[in-house]
Amino acid sequence: MATDETAPLLPNAQQSKVESEKDAMSTLLWKIGAVYGATSVALGAFGAHGLKKHITEPQKLANWSTAAQYQLIHSVALLVASNNPVAGTLFTAGMTMFSGSLYVLTLDTERFRFLGPITPLGGLCLIAGWLALAFGKRGAGLRWPRS
Repeated sequence: MATDETAPLLPNAQQSKVESEKDAMSTLLWKIGAVYGATSVALGAFGAHGLKKHITEPQKLANWSTAAQYQLIHSVALLVASNNPVAGTLFTAGMTMFSGSLYVLTLDTERFRFLGPITPLGGLCLIAGWLALAFGKRGAGLRWPRS
């Protein structure tokens, strides 16, 4: 077995701390992606079955479906981006603002009307998340977090 004679004998404490923080962020983004994925399926099922009993407007039901669909797609994107903190943060913010505002606006448009401008901001975060993946360090989102 060959050894790398240029490698330090003792690990650099600063480098270890940075790697530990990266691993913690990666794990956090991974967990958020998984939880958001699960809740998107649950909210989609609720919209398809339970919500139809209370909301009869087709556009509101379509908005709910769009929110669940975007949340599910971007939950998977967040899993892929778990090692890219910029993309991961943008996807998390985007899902929260985009899908979250659509959910509450569907439930009570009048009460939550002030959240209307949040929806497009969430969409911009989702777009920016994809761009962060495209132009970030190549392969940054392709390593799975350690357990």
